[in-house]
Formats: sequence, C-alpha cells, structure tokens
Amino acid sequence: MSSTRLTQHVAAPRAAVYRALIDPQAVRQWMVPDGMTSEVHAFEAREGGSFRISLTYDAPTGSGKTSAQTDTFHGRFVRLVPDERVVETVEFETTDPAMQGEMTITYTLLEANDGTDVVATHEKLPPGLSPADNETGWRMSLQKLAALVEAEGSQTPHGAADTAIAKKVGSLGSIIAG
Repeated sequence: MSSTRLTQHVAAPRAAVYRALIDPQAVRQWMVPDGMTSEVHAFEAREGGSFRISLTYDAPTGSGKTSAQTDTFHGRFVRLVPDERVVETVEFETTDPAMQGEMTITYTLLEANDGTDVVATHEKLPPGLSPADNETGWRMSLQKLAALVEAEGSQTPHGAADTAIAKKVGSLGSIIAG
C-alpha cells in the first residue's frame, strides 16, 4: 500500500487551521478538488465520531468511485488534539475491490514563522488509487484550506478570533447592562 505526504503553509494561527479541519461547513468548502462539489452528509467532530462526505464531479467523467459521477467516503475521527493534530480513518463506498480498504489521514499542525505548516499524510491508499492523482487532489484541497482560513483571518484587522471574542464580550455587555 502506498501513501502521500504534503505540506501546505497557512498564514494563520494553528487554532484557526484546526477549527477548519473539524468544522463541517469549512470542510465542505476546502476538502474538495477543483472540478468537484462537496456535500457533507454527517459530521461528528469528536474522537470516535463519524463523518460521511460525497464529492461529485461538475462535468460528466464516468470516473467516480461510488457512482459514475461521485466519490462518497465515510470515516471516523481517531484522534483530535486541539491545535496540533487530527487523525481520521477513511474508506470509499465502492464495489470496486481495487478502491476498497481503510485509509488513514493525519493532519499535523506545526508552528511556522508567520502561521502554520499543515503536514498532511494519507496512508494505506488502495491499489486502484494512483498516489500521483491522490497528491494532486490533496494539493488542490490544501490550497483551498489555506485560502479559506487566511480569508477568514483577514476579515478584521485583528482576525476572526478577535471578532468572535468581541461578539461574546458584546453579548456579555448587553446582559450586564440589561
């Protein structure tokens, strides 16, 4: 069985990247290669929690793993270490024996000078999945992750985390004043 390993720099703190790895709305936006759309059917971001996602080709290709147009996969969160690591097991929903088998995906978040380096390792690829094709799809997805998190962080001068804190403080102020 083969594997792929990629590193993507994200100009944002590890906490912001971690949130995007475990938020179903964020995952729907970034965990999808170009030329496909994503649907998150289920997503329980806790150790032992499950998820199920479908990626559908925008144009007819006939190369889907689950159906002619769709790759559906399910899995579970094996380990969640806030702001440091996410480990998942994933399996395609397919009748093709060459595409069957449980894979392991590990995201490791490392401090970098101006943000976070995301090291993504995809292990135990099924024999029918080309490591080169897998790497291409993951590279596209990780670039979308970086763009999403960086855009969220640039919405205010102090970033999205400060915005969330300001909203909570504002709500608390309303309660105290009210």
